[in-house]
Amino acid sequence: MTDLATTRALLHDLIAIPTVSADSNLEMIALLANRLGDHGAEVEIMTDDTGKKANLLARIGPDEPGGILLSGHSDVVPVADQDWSRDPFDMWEDGGKLFGRGTCDMKGFIAAATAMAPRLAETPLRRPVHFAFTHDEEVGCLGARNLSDVLRGRDTLPALAIIGEPTEMRIIEGHKGCCEYTTRFTGLEGHGSRPELGVNAVEYAVRYVSQLLRLREQLRHRTPPGSAFEPPWSTINIGRLTGGHVHNVIPGLAEIDWEMRPVTDADRAFVRERMERYVKKTLLPEMRRVHPRADVITQVIGEVAGLEPMEDNAARDLVASLTGANGTDLVSFGTEAGLFQQLGMSAVICGPGSIAQAHKPDEFIELDQLVQCLSMLHGLVDQLAA
Repeated sequence: MTDLATTRALLHDLIAIPTVSADSNLEMIALLANRLGDHGAEVEIMTDDTGKKANLLARIGPDEPGGILLSGHSDVVPVADQDWSRDPFDMWEDGGKLFGRGTCDMKGFIAAATAMAPRLAETPLRRPVHFAFTHDEEVGCLGARNLSDVLRGRDTLPALAIIGEPTEMRIIEGHKGCCEYTTRFTGLEGHGSRPELGVNAVEYAVRYVSQLLRLREQLRHRTPPGSAFEPPWSTINIGRLTGGHVHNVIPGLAEIDWEMRPVTDADRAFVRERMERYVKKTLLPEMRRVHPRADVITQVIGEVAGLEPMEDNAARDLVASLTGANGTDLVSFGTEAGLFQQLGMSAVICGPGSIAQAHKPDEFIELDQLVQCLSMLHGLVDQLAA
């Protein structure tokens, strides 16, 4: 059976397991663990606190630092209310394309990487190849964050990470982070004719937003030299502000949804520190002078680290040598790559399929994209052969 046929058959099996983020991924992780284990891989399955989700970490080759990590997420987005031509969890082929939920995002890469296990097993490797298949990327990179916590204390970390998100096999060396927050204000209700006796949660929410907008302007002046992002600076967006009921009642509750897209992790820390200081030093003392139980609480919905472009990037250079690509790009969507970069790995994004097909009905991946991906992975094995 050829590599492509093996990949296609495995992809069919992976698509048949509906690993929507709201559901368990344990069946898919078990399938991949068995496939890799059958070819001598050292396999770890790490379940989350619910016991319904798991990450898979596997290694083929010597147990030593400096290896190559092939990474992909197991979860897919929902298909509810989408107009699919056929069953999205029963992969079908038409016109050189494979259709089904997750074909490009990103079970195609996972299938191709896993299909390489027999060749890796029979090749004396100078450096290990690691596989990391995570849960809940689509809802905040939760699995990769858990995995990072586990890997941080280990002395056999991979040196390079290739994240196989759908890039049409283009080399992506950077993307902004994506940080989402909900900030809730608890004040004190009262009659609108005596505003001094209440704590108007909406007014304090508006002041909070005003401070965010001031910081948004300051971020323009923190633009890194030569930043190729569009726009080149970190951004803040106010997505929702709600509170109050009627004209003549002081609102006691308000809520803001907001996000930032940091170019650097330093910008994320800058905004968080300034806002926390503003709440602690300015808003809360004023609110609690009237009502001691007034509060402002910010909930982190998700903090996805960005992938910062680096002048020296061994992963980028390796993938360029394997694919023959002459240049690199940046993307607007987020990935798990930044979490691996924060562990000290050189990281790059390169995988089969197009992001234009992701999350849509009749999602597909072209067979030629899988062929290109397998060619890259074969080249990787050749470079690692002792």
